[in-house]
Amino acid sequence: MSQHCLMYCRPAYLYAMRTTQREVIPSYSLSEVSASHNNLFEIVRCELNVPRLWQADFLAPHRRNYYMFVLVSGGGGRHWVDMALYQIKPKTFYLSSPHQIHQKEGYAPLEGIILAVTNEFLHMAENRPLLSLPIIENQENAHELILSDADFAFLQDVTEKMFAEYTSANEWRNTMLQGYLKVLLTYTSRLYTQQFEDFPGEDRLLLRRFKKTLEENFTELHLVADYAQLLNISAGHLSDVVKQQSGKTAIELIHERILLEAKRQLVHAPHSVKEIAFSLGFEEASYFNRFFKRLSGQTPATFRNVTREMYH
Repeated sequence: MSQHCLMYCRPAYLYAMRTTQREVIPSYSLSEVSASHNNLFEIVRCELNVPRLWQADFLAPHRRNYYMFVLVSGGGGRHWVDMALYQIKPKTFYLSSPHQIHQKEGYAPLEGIILAVTNEFLHMAENRPLLSLPIIENQENAHELILSDADFAFLQDVTEKMFAEYTSANEWRNTMLQGYLKVLLTYTSRLYTQQFEDFPGEDRLLLRRFKKTLEENFTELHLVADYAQLLNISAGHLSDVVKQQSGKTAIELIHERILLEAKRQLVHAPHSVKEIAFSLGFEEASYFNRFFKRLSGQTPATFRNVTREMYH
């Protein structure tokens, strides 16, 4: 096994320790999975090896509280992100955001470069401009970017240079890495925009601001007027722009975000339906039950049972 794959390898006792801390869905920090206990930034290479201890991280549902980017050049495997199944493919770029829930179906060899970046790193003064890039905001809850041969060649060149710099002791090493990181995230943000966002301009920026505000407040705020107030615009203007830019109404996007989190908790958490309802800002479980059935066509209990059978 390549030593560079150690970023993912955690002894089983650590997983057991985490799951006894009453965490509903374990969330792992970079320092826990890093071979060097790095808590800010790490680059590793996998070389078609199968780390024996991936089970602790990947075969059980979990979150990672850092951003992870993987340029896959070989290997494969099947990987669930939230309720979507991905077949890992060569010459593809994968992204992972802290709020997403992951579960790997089994062990599979992987070849590629893996980059992990924490919120603490991105909030450093010199890195804060990166926070507004689409690949970091990930408002479409995406996990996969399709690459042309030219895109793959460009990203492979950048990531190889990053890895070489990361493993060196060269002068100005951190400055070089920050420069490469800016290039990588800017280039992949272009690809992200091309594949997920078709409407540039001020209205598109408002939609992005709305989605970012929604991500921060959806467990407490359920009304369009609440978000319009936070964005300092009228509810009517917000509704018009969101509908024009996304094809969906603002209330539909609010409901979709609440529904996604509800599904995550129903599948992966041991909480009762009533507890989940309260955690998502519903005063009564009956309101939540009606909301969930209207949007999904199933009661929360039925969805939980059917989906857990699919996973297991």
